Amino acid sequence: MEFSFNGKSVFVPTDVIAGWLSVLIITPIVLYIIIKNRYWSTILDYATTTNHRKIGTLYILFSMLFFLRAGVDALFMRTQLITPENEFWVFQGEKYNELFTTHGTMMIFFVATPILIGLMNVAVPLQIGANDLAFPYLNLVGFYLFLTGGTIFFLAFFFNAAPNMGWTAYAPLSTDSYTAGPNNNFYIFGLQISGLGTIFAAINMMATIFRLRAPGLTLTRMPLFPWATLVTSFLILIAFPVLAIALLLLQFDRLYDATFFLGELGHPVYWQHLFWIFGHPEVYIIALPAFGIFSDIISNFSRKNVFGYTSMVFSLTLIGLLALMVWVHHMFTVGLGAFSNTFFAITSMLIAVPTGIKVFNWLFTMRRGVISMKAPMMFALGFIPTFVMGGVTGVMLSSAAADMQFHDSYFIVAHLHYVIIGSTILAAFAAIYYWYPIMTGKILDDTLGKWHFWLFLIGFHLTFFLQHLAGLDGMPRRIYEYTQEDGVWSYNFISSIGAYLMAISMLFFLWNIIKTHRSGARAGDDPWDGRTLEWSVPSPPPEHPFEKMPVIDRRDMFWWSKINNKPLPVAKNPRPSPIARRTFQPMFLAGSLFILSFGFIYGWLWMQIFGGILSLSTFVIRAFSDERTEAYKREEEENEQ
Repeated sequence: MEFSFNGKSVFVPTDVIAGWLSVLIITPIVLYIIIKNRYWSTILDYATTTNHRKIGTLYILFSMLFFLRAGVDALFMRTQLITPENEFWVFQGEKYNELFTTHGTMMIFFVATPILIGLMNVAVPLQIGANDLAFPYLNLVGFYLFLTGGTIFFLAFFFNAAPNMGWTAYAPLSTDSYTAGPNNNFYIFGLQISGLGTIFAAINMMATIFRLRAPGLTLTRMPLFPWATLVTSFLILIAFPVLAIALLLLQFDRLYDATFFLGELGHPVYWQHLFWIFGHPEVYIIALPAFGIFSDIISNFSRKNVFGYTSMVFSLTLIGLLALMVWVHHMFTVGLGAFSNTFFAITSMLIAVPTGIKVFNWLFTMRRGVISMKAPMMFALGFIPTFVMGGVTGVMLSSAAADMQFHDSYFIVAHLHYVIIGSTILAAFAAIYYWYPIMTGKILDDTLGKWHFWLFLIGFHLTFFLQHLAGLDGMPRRIYEYTQEDGVWSYNFISSIGAYLMAISMLFFLWNIIKTHRSGARAGDDPWDGRTLEWSVPSPPPEHPFEKMPVIDRRDMFWWSKINNKPLPVAKNPRPSPIARRTFQPMFLAGSLFILSFGFIYGWLWMQIFGGILSLSTFVIRAFSDERTEAYKREEEENEQ
């Protein structure tokens, strides 16, 4: 659609117009609900809090909003591919490139990773007996960096400048020589800022787990979700700085005509190495926390200790180590040579061993257990065969010779979704149902949860299983049309039906949340008859749930105390807790980086300078701020009284 503005003709695609109209319709509705129900104080509380549970809830909330946006992109893609030579709306050619770029990038960077960080925030401190994370202020900074990066990337669509180079941003396509304009600058700055927040979260989790565990809670007594969080945090500290370096070099290529990834001195393969040194550990950054979540849920709903705890911990650490040694299996077709391909093929196959050990541990945990088929357990049971199927196709892809056939086909698309959705998304749903009482004090409806599970799982397998066959029949990834003669119509038709079924399942999930908050009963303390420490405190927990610090002398100490009808022993001199305080400073920092990023995205020097000054000023303000001063004064006044 063309408009005349300032004497110039401006073309705006109808999908962008529809996006703006949806915002204009939804915004007044949201404001009306907020004003009618007087939510302003709650919003202000959550926006300025440094409490781990509330920040975790914010991570989950905004990750789910990005999930819905990325899901709409997926539905558009599946609608375009539902029939041969289809022309659905505007989603052909360059628009289709934008669709799969925004879908993949959002799902990896703004859904899978942050939703797991949110679940870590909610559960890990409570599971180890800590009153909060080690650095509450840094925790809020990390959240706002994630939200700012995601917002920058999200807004690209509304300026008709959505990234269009694929979520892997392969050079030279990602350089200014081949994709000029601001589109892919949104990708660079969105990922840079959100990635910095992820690094801060990893530092925070490591410090919390090492320094703030309850007395007696040795590493060998920790639940498996904190263990998975610890290994994941190490991977983040190794992988995300590599991504930051790659994005910085790409930024210099695009903005300042450097030649890191093209020209005589540069090479596109350099980008692939840097990206996949980050990219394959990222697969386990989002899979390992899922393993920890399922371990805790399967143990709890089987009424048994985790089978082979030591081997589970060893498997987690070994997976983390091997995850750093397999990145080249994404590059078997590049031509690195037989020795390189052979080495990385072997390491890729080896990683299946500790992963297989975990699967058998989960099965033996359930063996002879008293299994309770609640919604969280249903998602855990659906995960096991789904992830195994993804793992088997991963072993197939680890063969360099076979990968020559599978590479860049829909077989890869199917494998990727079986691994990521089969682990991360199913784990996120399981954990939300499981820990919802901790987040809100209410429990989600179990019947609606099972409807959500079955529709999502059936829709998922309908969508992606047949894509293996489409890939083997020669369908390339990232294409927006095919012909009847290609012989892949039936696969695509059924895949699209499955995608619609997954979308319908999300309606059950959303209605479950709305229904629960309208009329749901209070969950009460320990609604799942839990085994770990997060269920030993009220739901939702107060700001300092462990005023009386428990002493831990065995695994599943809370379960042991219940079955023996004994109270948890309490430490006489518990260590001081981190000082939490409401603050607007992280919000101002995020706003400053938002302005700075747009200055670079569009090349506006004045905005770069203004945003840079604002960003530096927030560091100066923070340098002269100390929340401990107010806390110490309050303690002195209480002691005097």
